[in-house]
Amino acid sequence: MTISAPDQTVENSSVGRADGAVSEADVPPAGKPEEPDRSGVSPHAEASGIHSKRPTKAFIRTRLAYFIAFGGGAGLSSIAPGTVGTLATFPLFWIFAYFFDPLALLVLIAVMFLVGVWACGVTGRALGNHDHGGMVWDEISAFLLVLYFTPPIIVWQAFAFLLFRLFDIIKPPPIGYYDRKLRGGFGVMFDDLLAAFLTLLCLAAWKALGIGSLI
Repeated sequence: MTISAPDQTVENSSVGRADGAVSEADVPPAGKPEEPDRSGVSPHAEASGIHSKRPTKAFIRTRLAYFIAFGGGAGLSSIAPGTVGTLATFPLFWIFAYFFDPLALLVLIAVMFLVGVWACGVTGRALGNHDHGGMVWDEISAFLLVLYFTPPIIVWQAFAFLLFRLFDIIKPPPIGYYDRKLRGGFGVMFDDLLAAFLTLLCLAAWKALGIGSLI
């Protein structure tokens, strides 16, 4: 909360001077101008004591967008937050699959993607980093889509997890291209959507070649 400084008396202000003269206090000191802030962190983030490298629980609680982008806190992990966020998708998918029919679940995943575009865009601007590693909503929504089309067998789902993380980390073409070119919330979400597509493509190829019967 910003606290205003005590009001200056009318006698000390230039407005209150009868002759309209400017006092010495009104004149900025001579010398080197103040260096602009190059931290890239928004005033809101700095006011919360947050910098772009290590957000905290307090930060993600300040706005719904931050909470969503960080996957409810999964992205705060100090070790492999993307992997932690992807692992957290498993129980989330099992819960959704229990309560929603297939069509409703697919619509829900699409809505989560659109929400992620907004949430990651807002959070990236606040942190001064459009694709902060702690924002894992992109992994969550994309891997939900992978699990939706993956056979409900633990071995298939495990291979889907490994493939998705591999593509998300090494970013082969065209993932790497769009990761470099696109910015904002859509850029954050889109490259993981491509990783999900490549994962499903590999799984479909394995199934077509009969490799799936060996798993």
